[in-house]
Amino acid sequence: MENNNSTVVKEFILLGLTHFNLLFHHPPGNFLIILTIRTDPGLTAPLYFFLGNLAFLDASYSFIVAPRMLVDFLSEKKVISYRGCITQLFFLHFLGGGEGLLLVVMAFDRYIAICRPLHYSTVMNPRACYALLLALWLGGFVHSIIQVALILRLPFCGPNRLDNFFCDVPQVIKLACTDTFVVELLMVFNSGLMTLLCFLGLLASYAVILCRVHGSSSEGKNKAVSTCTTHIIVIFLMFGPGIFIYTRPFRAFPADKVVSLFHTVIFPLLNPVIYTLRNQEVKASMKRLFNQHIA
Repeated sequence: MENNNSTVVKEFILLGLTHFNLLFHHPPGNFLIILTIRTDPGLTAPLYFFLGNLAFLDASYSFIVAPRMLVDFLSEKKVISYRGCITQLFFLHFLGGGEGLLLVVMAFDRYIAICRPLHYSTVMNPRACYALLLALWLGGFVHSIIQVALILRLPFCGPNRLDNFFCDVPQVIKLACTDTFVVELLMVFNSGLMTLLCFLGLLASYAVILCRVHGSSSEGKNKAVSTCTTHIIVIFLMFGPGIFIYTRPFRAFPADKVVSLFHTVIFPLLNPVIYTLRNQEVKASMKRLFNQHIA
């Protein structure tokens, strides 16, 4: 394989979507969740600590793609520099990998809370929560830096028309001036296999949790089922597009852009809506916060 000294492409031309006016409508929803959890002393349980971090990751994820799309919407020439493309790709996978691991941590939190309630305060103490948070950020970083390291070794010496509205692994790899079969296999293993295993593991864990609460009291069962259902919905919304994009050979499909749009724009919009509508405590706290500001 040629080394990166062969790289002569300095920018990529983005051929993707040309207009979206809801890009900046969803970060406020995530910031509202963060503000609500930070200001309400009743929302101090680990579940809300992780929910606040999930909202932060969603908001950050939005800002990686949205500003670039806004610039492209206002510009005739839709280009992104080589370095800008690599930077965008790094943060997409850094935050995306971290969010996937955060959902795993949230599943672990629900398992301890529902299946081992007497040990919950001991296992999920503040120190443990921060340690888990650090671990998922580190995991996201390792996942992303592997992606970037593999791409930086590829030479880009000719085509520079990127058939998407942002930089991601499948489209960038296809522009390399070399055989990318081995790199694609490594990428599928790093992104695709990890996404699929996390998805199946999360579904299995929530199946175990729901089976355990089947014989509990009506009130406890309803709350547990509601919480787990919310998490399962988010799991499908996040991992479904990821599995479609990263667990197959990097060939272009007509649905790729639509799936990418859902993964990077629509999903962060739906996340706060799903959690606020299905979590009575967060919804009640938001109402109190709203009433305080209009009083």
